[in-house]
Amino acid sequence: MTAVLLHDYASRAAESRPDATALAMDDERMTYAELDRLSGRLAAQLVDAGCRPGDRVGLLVPKRPSAIVAIHGVLRAGGVYVPLDAESPPQRLGRIVTSAEPRLLLAVPEAAERLDALADTMALPPVWSVETDAIAGARVRSERTRADWDVDAPPPDVRIAPHEAAHLLFTSGSTGEPKGVVITHGMVTAFVDWAVGYFGTRASDRISGHPPLHFDLSTFDIYATFKAGAELHLVPPTLSVDPSALAALIRDRELTQWFSVPSALTYMAKFDAVGQDDFPALERLLWCGEVLPTPVLAKWMRKLPHVTFTNLYGPTEATIASSYHTVPEVPRDETEPVPIGVPCAGEELLVLDEQLQPTPDGEIGDLYIAGVGLSPGYWRDAEKTRAAFLADPRPGEAGRIYRTGDLARLDGDGRFHFLGRADSQIKSRGYRIELGEIESALSAVAAVRECAVVGVEVEGFEGVSICAAYVADGDLAPPALRRELATALPSYMLPARWLALDSLPKNQNGKIDRPALRERFTAETARRRGARA
Repeated sequence: MTAVLLHDYASRAAESRPDATALAMDDERMTYAELDRLSGRLAAQLVDAGCRPGDRVGLLVPKRPSAIVAIHGVLRAGGVYVPLDAESPPQRLGRIVTSAEPRLLLAVPEAAERLDALADTMALPPVWSVETDAIAGARVRSERTRADWDVDAPPPDVRIAPHEAAHLLFTSGSTGEPKGVVITHGMVTAFVDWAVGYFGTRASDRISGHPPLHFDLSTFDIYATFKAGAELHLVPPTLSVDPSALAALIRDRELTQWFSVPSALTYMAKFDAVGQDDFPALERLLWCGEVLPTPVLAKWMRKLPHVTFTNLYGPTEATIASSYHTVPEVPRDETEPVPIGVPCAGEELLVLDEQLQPTPDGEIGDLYIAGVGLSPGYWRDAEKTRAAFLADPRPGEAGRIYRTGDLARLDGDGRFHFLGRADSQIKSRGYRIELGEIESALSAVAAVRECAVVGVEVEGFEGVSICAAYVADGDLAPPALRRELATALPSYMLPARWLALDSLPKNQNGKIDRPALRERFTAETARRRGARA
């Protein structure tokens, strides 16, 4: 039996349900037959242009139906797609393109200016437009357009092994250099097969596509939807900052599943964009990528008693998610974080000490992941791969484990609990403090819409200063917030410095940008020190 590759899901749906809607965005709809035809013709063009199995193809295409066509065209040609964030600075894009060495770039006409900026610093590979309009920049012109492959041509018959790469996802690196995570066909199909079975995804589902395409959560939306032959409703990026518009999309499109990072759910809840018993068609609400404050979850669950709520956990290096926890009832204690639950099928979570030995139940340790979702490693970086992917230390185990950099504990019921990043545990005034605990208490304050707590090194006895940034309703000043927080936390855990903002900075994936906040607090400390000098 031929092994299943990621693009097979859409092709099989095209055979069984050719006229069913595969993609929808704004007023545009695309059937499975159209997706299959266009992606097959693009694949033929790519092979004709010299693309061979394993060749990388960069995608400078915003989230829209033509991007999904491009992804499937690359996969059907045996290629490896590299989604590029058009909002990234040209310098960062240049580093990614240099590292990936794509055979060509697929782009849209509005990317001409960004491509020109790239061309100022490097020699670009050939550029094709995935739209019928040509790319016409000052220095860059598209060599082909969609019109060139919108002709009758049989798709190529290219088959690769499931352990071969499907795409490269570049994440932030601690040195400032983006890290390319290799994601294989088999890694994603293993998760998708589990998820479709667990969530009961069916052809009648209408599923959100909220994350950007360079974020690994988007692969769950795309391939699980197509495996079930369902409808994927791509969420326009412009709606991400408008909680009322996001809620209206869920309502108007009658979505049955919503999946996003917690910041989107927090915005919708805090701005009261969700009514009581809203979204009658919605069946499942999922989140992943960071912690969803328990008070926000409780508000959603009270508003939508007909919906099931599932927390997914996992880093990019372990493919979308490695564990899950479906919340059985509205949390009674809103200061208690939601567990990350139990491993998905084929996955293992391990809590180990510094000697890589298992910690007793209830004790905090470093979280590692093993199983079918592990990446082969970082693109052309053996040193980083060796540092993060270790030989399994358990007797008789020949596999690998991935060091997540997270802290966790295992409770007596077999559930795992995320306790924050290992580097988010600080020592201040002699106390060891988990910043996530402070964030949980801060999130429980009714007027706080969004918050983040970071540690900043300072001179003197403190060692590390606890700094809190927040967005609040009305005029909530730090002294009043500190007094309220003092009812939930000991004095040594109260933030020493505060920053009230209109919105918290976000990174490319929509997560709170904690390094940016840390830099802002550090700069403010230096400014004050200079003013006193």
